[in-house]
Amino acid sequence: MSTDKNQTDRSSCCASCGVAEVDGDIKLKECVDCDLVRYCSDACQENHKSQHEEACKKRVAELRDELLFKQPESTYLEDCPICCLPMPLDVQKSATYQCCSKVVCISCYYISRRYLQHRCPFCREPTPSTEKECEKQRMKRVEANDPVALCEEAVKQYVKADYSSAFEYFTRAAGLGDAEAHYQLSRMYYLGKGVEKDSEKELHHLEEAAIGGHPSARCGLGFQEYDNGNIERAVKHWIIAATQGHDFSIKKLMEEFRSGTVNKDDLAAALRAHQAAVDSAKSPQREEAEEYFENWININAED
Repeated sequence: MSTDKNQTDRSSCCASCGVAEVDGDIKLKECVDCDLVRYCSDACQENHKSQHEEACKKRVAELRDELLFKQPESTYLEDCPICCLPMPLDVQKSATYQCCSKVVCISCYYISRRYLQHRCPFCREPTPSTEKECEKQRMKRVEANDPVALCEEAVKQYVKADYSSAFEYFTRAAGLGDAEAHYQLSRMYYLGKGVEKDSEKELHHLEEAAIGGHPSARCGLGFQEYDNGNIERAVKHWIIAATQGHDFSIKKLMEEFRSGTVNKDDLAAALRAHQAAVDSAKSPQREEAEEYFENWININAED
């Protein structure tokens, strides 16, 4: 009780000069990095820096961990905006309308093709029939700074081995908070494509992607922690990713269970959560659409 009172007293006074926040005459501001102390001016914060620095760094790391290990409400793909079911992690089972960059599951795309006469279900624009028309629509969305279009253009440039352009587009999308862009930037920093290799920046973008709900990024963080000997942290990452329906993470947890680093109860809970996530992204309509497009691909491959 006294500890809470002391904390309250400290937060109502400047940590450097001790001046109190009274009747709105003096406005105290929190340390720009942590939530431990407050200051009446930038000068006081600078004067107190040497005394506060160690505690500040420790608290920043704690806050980062709180954010990093928080279970995301959904994956970065979120729900299909039409059927409202979670989007499957396999991006091959989704489609993007280039006119407005809306991403839908393959079932809703299949239905819209059948009943909307090849028009976008959102903006009612005709869906492009040629690659040139598709490119034109995508570039309009790129110019509008749409993160989905920016990532698609980045991938296109990456495939062409124009890594500098790909890096630029991914960076723009990441600046808008796109988790996939952060993940791809981490890979570019790891491989040194389009940019010099940088392990710190690789880790930063991997963490940002994981915080944004990217299970593959989360799984990658698990491997980094595992390689550094931080088994407990690695397992935490894999549990979160498995809960999002990430298959490889649940396989890693099963391996760790066999080696004795994951207990039976934690594995059982992760298996249940993983199966629930996988099942939530299924529907008879999606299975029908997947079968249709698989047959269509096979027929065209034969021709």
